[in-house]
Amino acid sequence: MRGIALFVMLSGVACGGFSSFAQESSSSSGAQVQGVAPESANEAEPEPVSAEVTAAETAIASSDWKQAEAKLDAWLLTHPQDARALFDAGYVADAQNRLDDAAGLYRRAVDANPKSFEAHLSLGLMLARQGKPAEARPELVAATKLDPGEAGPALKARAWRALAAIDRPSPGSDDDTTAASNDLLEALKYAPETTEDTMLAASLAEQSHQYDAAEAAYRRVLGKDAKSEAANTGLAHVLIEQKKYPDAEVALRAALEKVPDDPPLTAQLATVLAAEDKAEALPVLQKLHAQHPEEVAITRMLADVTAESGDYAGADLLYLTLLAGDPKNSDLLAARGANLVRMGKFAEAVAVFDKTTQIDPGNSDGWSGLAFAASKTSQPALSIHALTMRSKFLPENASTYFLWATSYDSLHQREQAVAYYHHFLEASAGKNPTFEWQARQRLALLDKKP
Repeated sequence: MRGIALFVMLSGVACGGFSSFAQESSSSSGAQVQGVAPESANEAEPEPVSAEVTAAETAIASSDWKQAEAKLDAWLLTHPQDARALFDAGYVADAQNRLDDAAGLYRRAVDANPKSFEAHLSLGLMLARQGKPAEARPELVAATKLDPGEAGPALKARAWRALAAIDRPSPGSDDDTTAASNDLLEALKYAPETTEDTMLAASLAEQSHQYDAAEAAYRRVLGKDAKSEAANTGLAHVLIEQKKYPDAEVALRAALEKVPDDPPLTAQLATVLAAEDKAEALPVLQKLHAQHPEEVAITRMLADVTAESGDYAGADLLYLTLLAGDPKNSDLLAARGANLVRMGKFAEAVAVFDKTTQIDPGNSDGWSGLAFAASKTSQPALSIHALTMRSKFLPENASTYFLWATSYDSLHQREQAVAYYHHFLEASAGKNPTFEWQARQRLALLDKKP
């Protein structure tokens, strides 16, 4: 089931990146601006606004950034602590994508008026947009504690939403999602729930393994937009995680009717079909690979499913293609080694598994494969070494007990062989009758030896 991760790599679901929250606003004239409009800039103690600053803000309203910048620069030469003018200058720099200048001006505005909600918020959003969440967070926290004044509750909600995005653990991690969930709940106290809110809530529920809640949230989004790729992908992921493969297949086929040949959805469908052992998985993947031959994740999944279908030679060609571009990928090497074992090419498999474990000594699949392939090439000492290393990462099972026993038996180490044959018989308990017969035959012979 390595293919389950494929659609995550393909989809790039942006239901939690803080940049999406940092880029919501625009000026009244429609020009994209990341900060908060200066008309609402508040101060701890309102003071009369100078004619120069008023003129600059008129220019800002018309998106005349050069005119606004000229007036603000001239004013700030003689009034360097004017918090409103500093904020306006930061806003102008922000609008022109001069982010370092904007950050410096927003910081000066905060220093001049620590109670400026807009300055803290705009600085926090900018830092988040620049990929600096550790610096952005305290500014956004400060904004949530201040009165937004004329800015209103919508911008207070925006601060909380940005915090939720920053506090959200990285996708795939098992870190606690409580902080992000609480931030989102705070945002909803100030503004109605948006689709982005629902998607973030779904993603957080999914990360915390609250699959029923995640499923309900994704379905709410799909109720409004049945073609939402992110929601369809998320819903399918949740259903797959719960091993509800028939439900996932139904959902994916319905989604693909609306967006035919969508790569992430098609990849998910192939994953589900493979999990259901349906032959259709292979042609679905072959078609997807033909459309996206350079997509590594698709090629890898096709290689795995091709091997599972019994076309070991075809799978080997795909693994070799992947390894040509990533020769030190231990997971790929282990997968190819397993395929070589299926092909009966045990000597080649030993070499591939040996390379796997040299590159990644913690690769348990590599040690497992090496132990088996070594036993098939009459290298019992190597098999025992591989089994010893494997035991650091995985528990023993009937198969490994049998390998231990036969390897010690080949080395004429009677005591160890007898012990492991007994372990094998206990673990197998009738599940492997042929090997159990062999084990009993060897025990009978070994017991006769002095």
